[in-house]
Parts: sequence; structure tokens; C-alpha cells
Amino acid sequence: SRLQQVIEVAIARSELLIFTGGLGPTPDDLTTETIAHFFKTPLEEHPAILQDISEKFSQRRRQMTSNNRKQALLPQGAEILPNQRGTAPGMIWQPQDNLTILTFPGVPSELQQMWQDTAVPFLKSQGWGKQVIHSRLLRFWGIGESELATKVSPFFASTNPTVAPYASHGEVRLRLSACAASQEEAIALIEPLQAEIQEIAGSDYYGADEDSLASVVGQLLQQQGETLSVAESCTGGGLGAMLTRIPGSSTYFSGGVIAYANAVKMKVLGVSRETLSQLGAVSEPVAKQMALGVQKALQTDWSLSITGVAGPGGGTPQKPVGLVYMGLAAPDGTVDIFEYRFGSERDRDTIRTRSAYHALDRLRRKLLSRRFEKGN
Repeated sequence: SRLQQVIEVAIARSELLIFTGGLGPTPDDLTTETIAHFFKTPLEEHPAILQDISEKFSQRRRQMTSNNRKQALLPQGAEILPNQRGTAPGMIWQPQDNLTILTFPGVPSELQQMWQDTAVPFLKSQGWGKQVIHSRLLRFWGIGESELATKVSPFFASTNPTVAPYASHGEVRLRLSACAASQEEAIALIEPLQAEIQEIAGSDYYGADEDSLASVVGQLLQQQGETLSVAESCTGGGLGAMLTRIPGSSTYFSGGVIAYANAVKMKVLGVSRETLSQLGAVSEPVAKQMALGVQKALQTDWSLSITGVAGPGGGTPQKPVGLVYMGLAAPDGTVDIFEYRFGSERDRDTIRTRSAYHALDRLRRKLLSRRFEKGN
């Protein structure tokens, strides 16, 4: 009933309604049925949709259940919006004059592809979208949301492009959005503003849109023809996973050692038994020896190491949960050590994930600094 109320309000002021989500096979997926009921239009089953769903289940070696037939039901007269990535198709429907309804699944990857492949061409063919809105997401690491917002506050008054801040898992983002007659013109509006913001943010800015710390580090290593290895304790392979998530990373990432037990730290990485005994695994000297050990073992130009107390147990007053040491070994044999105290209130996964991100950021900054010194 609430969705019907929303439809009633929307059609009084809109010519285009776009729905996302509620197209699945479960009882609470009610979008299609509710729309059809509101316009007093019967649903009809589409054999083409059933066939597509059945084939997708076969490809996954699973049996299609009876409730999936629900996804093949659309209001009479609706046009199918095919879903290449999932089982829930959308629809384009014009139930009355001057009203068009589009529905999409709520899964982001499915929605995005369907929007580009079908919705955009349809809307353009109907005369919508004469103005183009283009957005660019600027990404920052090593600076807080409030600090960045203070630095770029004069730009918040801009109306075209607009500037909107976001923060998530230690990363801060600014979305720049411009409206123009074409995408090229919108981009031309965004780029001068982006350049100003990058100048203000300095090395805290690391990339845009689909860039990640791992992909940017990879680009910098590739540009210099250099290689990287990692030695991980508390992150348990998380850092290596981030690096290998990037296609083609084998050209610069040689590999890593998950040295969770002290015996592995000693045997594989050459960490001193005496150091472990006297100072413990979570210490600056151990981080240094881990970095040098994996750099030597895998014969790489650079290496990163991480050792810390991820919790929830294992902390002491001297070494509380959230204490992490990172080592960064350079081609000249020098090692930088970084200490982070993420706080005992953070959960284990957050500490592990942020440790990996901060290690990548430290390497990124070092590579940028070195490139600047070389004049590249």
C-alpha cells in the first residue's frame, strides 16, 4: 500500500518513473505486481524470460525453483528490459498517456549495465536527456573528511559543477557533477575545478572514479619498471589480495609471505629469534626484518611488511589492540617504519583492512616523492 501511495503522488507530477529493486522471486519482491495492480492491468508470463532464467540456472548447474517463474511476469503491453547478469529482467511500460515506467533490479552491477545498454538509448529516443549530467569521483587518503571539507569549502558554493563530499572506510571522496549539452562540455566544466582541488589536496589526492590505492601503486611501479613483494602477519594475505585484484599485476607484484606464526617469520623471512623473544612480533624491528626478508627472498625492488594486534584479544597496556607496525623497504636497502594506532574500539576486520590500505598509501607516497626527486 505504501508503494501504491508513492506511485499516486509521483504520477501527479512526473512523466517518467524509475523503480529499482523488488524484482526478485521472493514474497517481498512486490514492485511489478504493485505497479500492475495500481493501473488495474493483468500480468502475463513471458516465455522468453522463463527460457533465459532457466538457461542461467543451467549454466550455474542449479535447478530453477518454481518461485522464479514470478520473474517472468510483466504487465500486459510492457517491453522487456533484458538482464545479462542476473535473473530479474526489468521493463519499459507506458500504462497511460504521458507516463513511462522503467523498472530495474536492485543489484548495482545488474542495474548499471541495464541502464547503459537499454535505458539510456530508450530515453534519448524519447527526447529525454537533452542535457547531460556527468560526474567524477575524486579519491583521497590520509586526510579526514572535515579537514578536506575545510580546505575545499569555497567550492561548495559552486552550482555547475557541484561538489559533494563522502567518506567511507578511511577514504574521503568528492563527487564533482556538471550539467551541459554534451558529455564533452560537462567534462570541460569539471576539469578546471578538479585541477584546483588536486592542487590544494596535494599528495592526499590519489585518483579518480574507478582508481584504487592498489591500482595507482601498480601504475607507479610499472612506470618505473620496478617490482614489489609483501610480508604479512595480522593482515593474513589481505594486502596481497588487494594487489592481485588488479588485472596484470603480475608484471610488478612478485608475491608475498603470510608469516602469521613466529616460526615462519624466522624460517622464511629471517627474523631474529632474539628480537622476537625480547620485543615480540608486534614491534618496529620485526617489521623492519620482515620487509628486508621478503625483499631478499623474492628479489624485488620494494617490499612492504605488516605486523600488529588486530584483536579482539591479545592486546596489552603496552601493545593495545589496534597497534600496527609497517615496514617499507626501498631499492637502496633503507627501511621506513610506520606506527599506527587504530584504536581498540575498532573491529578486527576494520583494523586489518585499514592496515593494508595504509601500507599501500605509504608506498604510493614514497613512489611519488621519488619520482618528483628524479624529475619524472
